[in-house]
Amino acid sequence: MNPTAQTTEPGGEPKYFIRAEGITKVYSDGTVAVKDVDLEIHPREILGLLGENGAGKTTLTKILSGLLPPTKGRVVSPRGPVRFGSPREALEFGIGMVHQHFALVGTFTAAENVALSHRRPFGRLRLSEAKGRLEELMDASGLHVPLDVPVERLAVGEQQRVEILKVLSRDVDLLILDEPTSVLTPLEVDELFALLRRLKEGGKSIILITHKLKEVLAITDRIAVLRRGELVGDVEAAQTSPEKLARLMVGEALIAGKEAIELRTEELPRHEARREPRREGPGVLHVEGLTVRGDAKKIAVKDLSFDVYAGEIFGIAGVEGNGQTELVEALTGLRVPVKGTATIRGVEILGKDPREIYRLGVAHIPEDRWKRGLILQFTLAENAILGVQRWKEFRGPLSFLRWRKIREHVRALMKRFGIQATGPGAPAKSLSGGNQQKLIVGRELSKDPAIIIAAQPTRGLDISAAQYIRALLLEMRDAGRAILLVSADLDEVLALSDRMAIMYEGRFMTVGSPAGLDRQAIGMYMGGVVSASKEGA
Repeated sequence: MNPTAQTTEPGGEPKYFIRAEGITKVYSDGTVAVKDVDLEIHPREILGLLGENGAGKTTLTKILSGLLPPTKGRVVSPRGPVRFGSPREALEFGIGMVHQHFALVGTFTAAENVALSHRRPFGRLRLSEAKGRLEELMDASGLHVPLDVPVERLAVGEQQRVEILKVLSRDVDLLILDEPTSVLTPLEVDELFALLRRLKEGGKSIILITHKLKEVLAITDRIAVLRRGELVGDVEAAQTSPEKLARLMVGEALIAGKEAIELRTEELPRHEARREPRREGPGVLHVEGLTVRGDAKKIAVKDLSFDVYAGEIFGIAGVEGNGQTELVEALTGLRVPVKGTATIRGVEILGKDPREIYRLGVAHIPEDRWKRGLILQFTLAENAILGVQRWKEFRGPLSFLRWRKIREHVRALMKRFGIQATGPGAPAKSLSGGNQQKLIVGRELSKDPAIIIAAQPTRGLDISAAQYIRALLLEMRDAGRAILLVSADLDEVLALSDRMAIMYEGRFMTVGSPAGLDRQAIGMYMGGVVSASKEGA
């Protein structure tokens, strides 16, 4: 039953399904993910939730769907305030969320996965009767999937349909979709949008989380824009444009009565005017025609070509999930590409073991310091020599490790890079996030690399730690190193890069000097919209 049915406006339909009032979420590490957000979700509408990475989109919807409690503020229905203690309570109220990463049991069939999502599957119906119910739901929604095939054998688009069926089978009134098109082909996107329109016509409300400007304009009735946790725009889709949305997304507030949210670039280091590096011929890193598949077997990097030269920072900006991770993994030996070439100082690296690549002068600061960068159970000393443990200075007779030399090396790293720890024997897990990142950076830069591949190097760090890492990158660049910087922090890329590219769906939308790109154009490129001048070229 629709929970808003008891309280309606004079016209017979409630003005809103639910409303967020002053919602604020502060995580335990002090991160303010959402700040004082007021937002209404109306019946029979598709609301687009737009913003960069870290804007607060997913956090806000997790609060609405019962996955997270707000730190401050409340959720209100026409019947009064509501507070969900779990996603199950939100489902019982009529709110369901389909997450970007599917929660399916791969060995179970679609029917079994849907039944599993119910506390008492279909009122304890037999599986055959449950299938009959599902077939009725598929006919009504237009979602069709094979019911007797393990979902691990289904295509990604079919798996997404199973996730949506799981939620629709609970008779929800508000369906929340988190980046639903990120793993779909263009044909599957068209099919999804046709479904969303049918659901809206059937009385459902829908929130579509996305960063793609063309898509949000094509399917939504209203668009809310979040930036750094604050609501900076709430506009009718028919009355806005990609240019206006781009300006809202990347920092120019256009809403009357809203204080402009200024870019905090004064917190970032600024590099001095200096001699430009020579960009003739292949760079230290030369990439040509690189194509890489993602985990879902979909092409994530598409025929990419570029160079990174000595003495420059080449930055890659863009919303995460557009091929940046796969690009870095291919260049560091962690993923085998489909085709293309990549050389370090003329030596081919694609398909080689990471150790071989590192010996060619590559330092890698990974985007996930816990998964790729550190072994948390190891000590500082053990982590500090990962990848360099075969250095002659660290090995004695019969290849035994010379721990006295290693500890001296670690103390030197601690002093040079400001790593706060009790000593070389301290476990890495005992360090703060900032000091863990400094340990990784110190280890990688101590290799005296020719090129540094830095992926999200300041993610999750406080201002002082982030400042320190950025200053180190500038120092290494000024010392003649080539640096490939991949970051979801647009301000960081703009402040540090000598040249930058904006990546969207596996391709570079543009490459050039940060000074030559205005913020409106950047926002459009990040949303997959090519400027009129480029389209006409």
